[in-house]
Amino acid sequence: MDSEQSIKLYDFELSGHCHKVRLFLSLLDISFETININLPEGEHKTDFFLDLNSFGQVPVMRDGDLIIADSNAILIYLALKYDPLSVWLPVNPIKQAQIQRWLSAAAGPLAFGVANLRAARVFKRTADSRAQELSDKLLSSMDLELSKSKFLCTDKNPTIADIAMYSYTAHSPEGGINLAQYENIVSWIKSIESLPRYLGMKRS
Repeated sequence: MDSEQSIKLYDFELSGHCHKVRLFLSLLDISFETININLPEGEHKTDFFLDLNSFGQVPVMRDGDLIIADSNAILIYLALKYDPLSVWLPVNPIKQAQIQRWLSAAAGPLAFGVANLRAARVFKRTADSRAQELSDKLLSSMDLELSKSKFLCTDKNPTIADIAMYSYTAHSPEGGINLAQYENIVSWIKSIESLPRYLGMKRS
C-alpha cells in the first residue's frame, strides 16, 4: 500500500525507536523519505527540530500536513490509518489492552534497561545502575510469554506490540546481553525477520 501523501521520517539510523517506525512502514508497504537528524552533533536540540517535537527526540513523522512525534504514537497512527483490516491493532478491547501493555514496556523497561545498556556501549556512555536488572526481568518475562504463543499478543500474526519491542530486543547483544538463554525470544526474532518486506537495522 502506498500513502497518498509523501511521508517523511526524521530519523537517526542507530536509534531503535526510529528503526521500529521504518520497519513498520516497510511492512505496511508504505513509501517514505528519511531525513537524518544528527544526534551526536545536537541537531535534535536546534530550533528547527524543536518546532517539530518540543521534547527534542526522534523519531518524528510528517504525513502531509500532520506531524506526529514518539515512536509508539506513530505506530498507532499508522496502524489505524493504513491497516484497514486492523491486523496490526485489532479492535478487540482485550487485544488492545494486551498491546498497550507491551507499548508501555517498550517505553519503560525496554528503553531504560535493554536500550540503555546498548547505548552505553555504542555511544560510550555510562549505563544506568538499574539497566541490567530491568533488562533481565523484562527479557525473562518476554521469554515466558513467548513460550505460550508465537507473537506477544497472538499466536497467528504479529501486532504493533511486536514491532515496538523488536528493534532493541534484537540488538540487545550490542549491549552485552546473551540472547542464547532466551530461546523463545530468539525464535520470535526469527519470525519477525521472516516477514515479507522486513527491513533490518544497521548493526553498530
